[in-house]
Amino acid sequence: MTDKMPTSSFLITEALDALDEWLVIVDEQAAIVFLNRPYAQFLGVKRDEVYGQPIIKVIENTQMHRVVESGQPEVSRLQEIKGRHMIANRYPIRQQGEVVGAVGTVLFHDTHEWRQMNTQIKALVSELDFYRKALDKEQTGARFELHDLIGRSQRIQQVNDKVKKVAAGDASVLIRGESGTGKELYAHALHLLSDRSRAPFIKINCAAIPENLLEAELFGYEEGAFTGARKGGKQGKFQLADGGTLFLDEIGDMPLAMQVKLLRVLQDREVEAVGSNRLVKVDVRVIAATHQPLEKLVEAGEFREDLYYRVNVVSLELPALRERREDIPALAEHFLQRLANRTGRRQPKLTAQALTRMLEYAWPGNVREMENALESAFYLSQGHKISLNALPATLSQGESLPVPSFSGTLKERLAEAEKTILEETLRSCEGNRKLAARVLGIGKTTLYDKLARYRPLLEE
Repeated sequence: MTDKMPTSSFLITEALDALDEWLVIVDEQAAIVFLNRPYAQFLGVKRDEVYGQPIIKVIENTQMHRVVESGQPEVSRLQEIKGRHMIANRYPIRQQGEVVGAVGTVLFHDTHEWRQMNTQIKALVSELDFYRKALDKEQTGARFELHDLIGRSQRIQQVNDKVKKVAAGDASVLIRGESGTGKELYAHALHLLSDRSRAPFIKINCAAIPENLLEAELFGYEEGAFTGARKGGKQGKFQLADGGTLFLDEIGDMPLAMQVKLLRVLQDREVEAVGSNRLVKVDVRVIAATHQPLEKLVEAGEFREDLYYRVNVVSLELPALRERREDIPALAEHFLQRLANRTGRRQPKLTAQALTRMLEYAWPGNVREMENALESAFYLSQGHKISLNALPATLSQGESLPVPSFSGTLKERLAEAEKTILEETLRSCEGNRKLAARVLGIGKTTLYDKLARYRPLLEE
């Protein structure tokens, strides 16, 4: 080896710094003796300054000191660092049978990939983490998680999959859909799946506040800014949402003058309270919602085109209830169960006639109308059944949608329905059977068996 060639210790350090995984080594006192560069950068520390410090003072929620004490490894353990869930491995280091330290790694690839993984993990552990989440919801104002949103239809699953993909980022999201489709619920879910989940979730209905008050509500005001201004002034929604999420409901109804001011805030990340000449930095993710066709409003000059592109970075289209009628039985069960829990009354069941009518009805008010209809029927019904007569008159008199009719035995009708589902799925997957099996949640062998059974209908 020549003098110019790197030493073995230098090579080892460079190799550990080149790893995608984050790595830390402690001695028998659980003090840090090595921290690789990627881990130090994530923690925001300088390596030379943390060497010799107890690891519990540098890395939150660490268990490395326990591994040193017990001499037992911990593999694939969930650890939360800086608000993110991560998978950690910890192993004791032995010399002549004695524990002389420990090495720990955190699985990590790149920022984008980790943020996606973090969202998936949050979705999976949310139910197990119920009590902590419940406390967080009280503190942040967000209440509804993704598993609270009822629906197994393909349309809803596509929306949910998109939510999981975009929740981790900071991109603005525009939630579109008819009134009553659950736009606010999805805004809650996006916030609770994001890295901002422990920060505030603030909402404002742009259509419900008079134009002359909207600026003060959004940006706040100083004391004496106008007649009736509160002593000491008031923070606006942007300031209250700092570090978290601001939900702008019915943004399509925002006056043009306010659209200009909103655009400036979204571009500069600064707000100026009414009556103030001081700009305040804010870190806010914006989620907007509307039932209006913004493209047509832009063409008519009623909505700014530059603001449209600013809030419509990611678009979520929520289907109307009539477009996912297969979710109606589960939604009805959910609402009736919730009413029963609230009142202490035994949960009633819908009669076949009542459920059939609900499946036929067009539901112009969507899920909100359905919830109100069931609440009315819940209190008006007698006994443990909700009959057709107990449902509001609007259901029996309102517009109906065609419902597929089948004749024959239950077995024949189920087979007919299964054929239809297979045919539609294969068509949407452009004949890709492997993809179709994945969409249907069944194995390839099961799919091939079913295709063989229904070959006369599904022949390629």
